[in-house]
Amino acid sequence: MSKTIFITGTSSGLGKLTATYFAEQGWNVAATMRTPEKETTLTQYDNIKIFRLDVTQTDQVKAAVDAAIAAFGKIDVVVNNAGLGTYGALELANEKDIDWQFAVNVRGPINIIRAFLPHFREQGGGKFINISSWMGLTTAVPVGSLYNMSKFALEGLTEGLYYELKPLNIDLHLIEQGGSADNNFQHNVVWNINPSIEAYDAITNKVKQIFSNANQALDNPMTIVDVIYSLATGQNKQFRNVIGKMGNDLIALRNSVPIEQYLETIAANFG
Repeated sequence: MSKTIFITGTSSGLGKLTATYFAEQGWNVAATMRTPEKETTLTQYDNIKIFRLDVTQTDQVKAAVDAAIAAFGKIDVVVNNAGLGTYGALELANEKDIDWQFAVNVRGPINIIRAFLPHFREQGGGKFINISSWMGLTTAVPVGSLYNMSKFALEGLTEGLYYELKPLNIDLHLIEQGGSADNNFQHNVVWNINPSIEAYDAITNKVKQIFSNANQALDNPMTIVDVIYSLATGQNKQFRNVIGKMGNDLIALRNSVPIEQYLETIAANFG
């Protein structure tokens, strides 16, 4: 009997690539997105069903989860992939963007996990794979405090849940990636701006310049998909999975020197 995976944020990038890959491996796929009426690629797969979902809306979460379970009978793996990045100086952020960053990247996975727990308990187990970032383990990009906050929170949430869900045969895994070259990276970034405050212009422009050249440093999306697949199939049992040379190098640096030295090293690159 084919296994079934439920994936959030499949309208583009990593989420869509993951959905198609799993479908091609014979899995049933519950693919979710905010505007399914616009989707034309995933509809070509007989073993993919698409469900409308905004992860910040608990009524939509319940409806999508219930519909996916009804369609496939059971869900074996859930991938919390939907996310966005808010960058820019914290002082310049508006209230809506602050709340939206937390709502999508933190409350969204919470909503999905809570909705699936009764199903996983009833069937005697399940698996959550949370797409995080190495920026949830080490801060390496100035003017990214809100995004870093959301990923640090997801890391803490997942680690905390490990203890309460392990006795229920419910597994949790984290993927710490650095952005995918196929993940519409530039389009998923929101910038805090305020033309009347110029104090942060220099460091913000430096970060924007780095982002504009980021594609050469982003992870190969199939590398990330391969790790997701290895976790879903049980071949890989690692709790944390740091992907890419940049993330691994930065984490190694942070672990090898005092935090003050690490912060000064990163700051010097943006001075």
